[in-house]
Amino acid sequence: MPDRAGAERSGRRAERLAAWFLRLQGYRIIAARFRSSFGEIDLVAQRRDLILFVEVKQRRGVDRMADALAAVNRRRIVGAARHFMATHPEIANKNFRFDVIFLAPFRFPAHFKGAFDASGQG
Repeated sequence: MPDRAGAERSGRRAERLAAWFLRLQGYRIIAARFRSSFGEIDLVAQRRDLILFVEVKQRRGVDRMADALAAVNRRRIVGAARHFMATHPEIANKNFRFDVIFLAPFRFPAHFKGAFDASGQG
């Protein structure tokens, strides 16, 4: 399906842009597109003792930002993050946070720090 392939390419491009955005803020990307039976995390980043689990959302305009934030599947991300931490014991004693990075054409990325908590409820 051409539309699906285009969406996949666009999503990967958005994740690369978000990764560079985080790198410019001093974060190190430790995983991208981490998949588990619980779900997927777009990016996992670290700066000192803070681990970020990041969902990347891309829309055609900033007017769709609220819709994009509402579309975040918090339970899936929290489940995948718990699995990531269980399989990476070296980060078990670190602080963690769930962020969302929103991308829209011709706009600086919007970084929602602590967009939701580990309860998955926001």
